[in-house]
Amino acid sequence: MERMIGVIGGSGLYEIAGLEGAEWRSVDTPFGPPSDQILTGTLNGMRMAFLPRHGRGHVHTPTSVPYRANIYALKVLGVTDVVAVSAVGSLREDYAPGSFLIVDQYIDRTFAREKTFFGPGLVGHVPFAHPTCPRLSEICARAAQAPLGGTYVAMEGPQFSTLAESRLYRSWGADVIGMTGMPEAKLAREAELCYACIAMITDYDCWHPDHDAVDVAQVVATARANAARARDVIAALPGLMHDADCPCGRALNGAIMTAPTKRDPEAVARLAPLLKGR
Repeated sequence: MERMIGVIGGSGLYEIAGLEGAEWRSVDTPFGPPSDQILTGTLNGMRMAFLPRHGRGHVHTPTSVPYRANIYALKVLGVTDVVAVSAVGSLREDYAPGSFLIVDQYIDRTFAREKTFFGPGLVGHVPFAHPTCPRLSEICARAAQAPLGGTYVAMEGPQFSTLAESRLYRSWGADVIGMTGMPEAKLAREAELCYACIAMITDYDCWHPDHDAVDVAQVVATARANAARARDVIAALPGLMHDADCPCGRALNGAIMTAPTKRDPEAVARLAPLLKGR
């Protein structure tokens, strides 16, 4: 299989330099337009697509990001591997602002977002015990020279945590907190895309006794500094990519519950790029 990397840029990362044949492309989806046009091209010999999650100029809130349209658009462009770059707060003393972590687990605390491509007339339940792709996550860890393995609490936002919430998440053993990890990872699994998350730590949240309350200026300043490093990490990915038998590409096998004779034809047509004739 020819692999194609799709990078979803988080706060502070709105473009990728060095793409050969770079072109901003508009993609229509049944779920509306993506966050922005998608930048496609070739980087170090590998096809790549880049999508700014919040749109250029940061126009989408964490809740208003069109997650379904974003993942669907990357799928139809031929993306096989999604690398999500996300600005997060640290819930651990040893994960300092400016450092990176490769996430492998999530706690979903969001409540105001569409979280699935499926629905009445076409019901599907994909396995999600291990929400990221081990192969792709290991590649990202090597490219970023960052630890592999951490739990990301996805909160609704747009407000930052209260002190009580921050302490609660720490008591759960979570490592970082952010606002965009879900439902992005869930939708990538439904689309049978390999998915990995590079968490760029911008602050200590508000639990840290020597840390001022989190504010936007602080987060943005650290995110911008992290973005330069993130671009170097992305440039290193093509040289580390390899193909392997990956269960991510078979996530829908046995997952569709609705009997073929009872399936909504419109839903089937809408999800044709995901279903692949199933």
